[in-house]
Formats: sequence, C-alpha cells, structure tokens
Amino acid sequence: MNLSVHPQPAKKQEKNKPKNTPSSFSLCKRLGDCMVMGATISYQQQRPPTQLEKQLAEIEAELQKQRDARTMYKMKLERTQDYLRNCLQIAQDNGFLDIITGNKRDKQQQESASLLSPNAITSSISPRTPLSSTMQSPLGSSLTALIDQAMILGWYIEPREIELQDVVAKGTTADVYRGRWRGTEVAVKCIFPDLFRSNEHMIGFFAQEVETLSRQRHPFVLQLMGACLDPPNHGWIVTEFLNTTLKTWLHGPGSRKRERMVPLPALEERLEKALEIAQAMQYLHEHKPAKVIHRDLKPSNIFLDDDMHVRVADFGHARFLNDDEKALTGETGTYVYMAPEVIRSGPYDEKSDVYSFGILLNELITGEHPYIETEYGPSRIAMEVANKGLRPSLPEKDERLKELIEIVETAWDEDAAIRPSFGTITYILRNILKKLKDVK
Repeated sequence: MNLSVHPQPAKKQEKNKPKNTPSSFSLCKRLGDCMVMGATISYQQQRPPTQLEKQLAEIEAELQKQRDARTMYKMKLERTQDYLRNCLQIAQDNGFLDIITGNKRDKQQQESASLLSPNAITSSISPRTPLSSTMQSPLGSSLTALIDQAMILGWYIEPREIELQDVVAKGTTADVYRGRWRGTEVAVKCIFPDLFRSNEHMIGFFAQEVETLSRQRHPFVLQLMGACLDPPNHGWIVTEFLNTTLKTWLHGPGSRKRERMVPLPALEERLEKALEIAQAMQYLHEHKPAKVIHRDLKPSNIFLDDDMHVRVADFGHARFLNDDEKALTGETGTYVYMAPEVIRSGPYDEKSDVYSFGILLNELITGEHPYIETEYGPSRIAMEVANKGLRPSLPEKDERLKELIEIVETAWDEDAAIRPSFGTITYILRNILKKLKDVK
C-alpha cells in the first residue's frame, strides 16, 4: 500500500488561493474594519480645502480671467482692423481717401479737396440736425453754456449750499453722498477731481451727463435737482435721494451669488417694475429733437422710491442720437448686459438698450443673475455673446410665462432690426399684467 503523500493538490489549492491584490485589500474582513474604513473615507470626503489649495484656486481663477481678457483684446483688435480697412475702402470708393491721408498729388485733387470739406463729407454721409452746444463747442465753452442755462432755469447750485453727509455708494468715477440742500434730502454724485485733471475730455462727459438729466421730465426717470458746475473740485450732480436699487430689491445686498439672499418678490411685482422701466425707456427713445440712448441699462442703475416705483438713473454713458443715426463708440456699458454689436465695436443705435432690457427682463422673471449657471467672468461672457450667441438661461416652461419669454427672445435677438421698440414692449407688458391681475 502506497502511503506517500502527493503535494500537488495542495499546491493547486495554494495556487487558487486569493492573492493579496489591491482589490482584495479594499474588501472588509470584519465589521470593525468596515466601520473604521468608512469613517476614514467619510473624513477624507468632508475634509475642507487647505489654505494652499484655496490660494491655488484663486491664482487659477485670476489666470483664467487674464487669459479671457487677452483673448477679448485680441478679438477687439482684429475687429477694429477690419473696420478700419472697410472705412479706407469706402473712402477710396468715394474718392476722398487722399484727403484723409493727405496725399494731394496734383492741383485737381486739391480742388476736389476744397469741395469736399469735412462738413460736406459729414453731411453727405450722415445728415443730422444741429447738435447741442455740448457736442459742437470746445469743452470749456460747453461748460460755460451749461452754467448759463442752469442759472437761467434755476438749477445752478453753489457748493456751499450742499451739506455732504455719509457715502452711500462708491463707483469708478464718483462717490455718491447723502446730502442736504435747502432742507431737502438729496443724493450728491461727486466726480473724482483727479479725473478732470487727468482726462481732458472729462469736462465734456460731465457736461453731457448733466445736460441729459436736465432735459428729462418723466415719473420713472431720476429727477435732477441741480448741479455744482465748478470742476475739478466741485463737479457735483444733485438728484432726488433714493437708497434702494432694483439689484438689491431683487437679489439682496452684496455680490453675485447662486443662492438667494432675500425672498423672491411676487411675479406681478417684478413685472410692474419691468413695465415702468420700459415706459421710462420709451420716453427716452422718443425724446425730441434727438432720442436718448442710455447705453448702461442694468439693475444697479435703476432705483426704487418709497412707493417702490422705479427711477432709471446714471446717464454717464448716455448719448443723443438723431433718427437713422448710428453710434460707433464700442464697449460702452457693462459686459453682462452689453449687446453683441457693441461688444464687437460695430455701429449701433437705441436697439442696444432693448437688448440690455431683454437680459434684465429675463433676470426679473427667473430671479437669477445673468449667466450665473456658468463659471465665466465678464470678459469670457462678452466673447461668448459676441462670437457664439451665448444668452442667459430662460425660465422653465410655464404657460403663464410664454408671452414673456417671447419678448425676452426677440429683445436679445442677434439681429438688432428684429428687436422690438420700447413702445411695443410697453404695450405687450401692460396686457400681460392685466391678464395676470384678472386671473386673481
């Protein structure tokens, strides 16, 4: 009888024995192991970022902003070059390129140049009514004319009449103070003196803003009380005092956040604000003899009075335009609300305000900051809007919002000609509000 032991099966069994692979280590051998392991994993998931990780994230965000800005500047440069080439081609086609470049090679060209004076060229390209004194006079004389006008009409204010109190808002060009004038609480926008000293055009901008406000008489446009017209130290614009902006009313204080800081006002209240803004803009766009385009329509430039009625404010970027006239001063306003044709430095008119209103109306409907669903900064938003047709997210489908969404989509259409006038928007919003109230 053979009693010898054959080790082969044992080896086979050993061969089939599970190895200590990484996957086998991931399995729990005892309940206690699972508990310890689970606690470790949970701890790692909940571990807050270190200070170094926060700094790296901030640096990466800043680098992305710089990359976006460089791309934006490159795009603007390319578009400006294209525009200049187009202008030169038009000048050549119309026979006055030599006048622009100064290459008058013979007597005939000189005689032609005398016939094509700058005034004749301007009138032949863009017929317009006479401009205001602010636009056609040297900067100093424009301010002098405005002072004369202010004294005659009774809104010239001596600086000593104003009692400045606390600062209620800070901006890039001015601080706004709460103040008192002849016993009345007022807001005083004080332009920084250094701006007048460093920028020779600042007097013209200041005079234009004051003149624009002085012409407006509408319940939903900020009321000018007067102005101190003595720059650089006293370039002050005095208006009625309103402490709440549409931005604060809708989103609460502070910067853009995903989560709501205050309860969302009722839809009817939000649409009432939209209608009043549209009425104010209709008044400005139908202003005679020249319409006023605001060029920086956004919630922080719209105030609310004690009865929660709106005031469209901040006419620092505003401009008068005659019928069929186009503006060419690109990148005027705030990127998030800026029309694509303005971003691209192309010609634009009052329909650029309609685009801004479309963004603002969608913001009122959704209660969300524009583009909050993205991680884009302002420069990246501008590039995406101008090149890829980016727009903020629309509200979820709701039968009550169908007509409102149609207004939004036509207001921010890429083709400015498709965008409705504020007269049309006012009419539609009034009917929508009426239907909303009738349902109650």
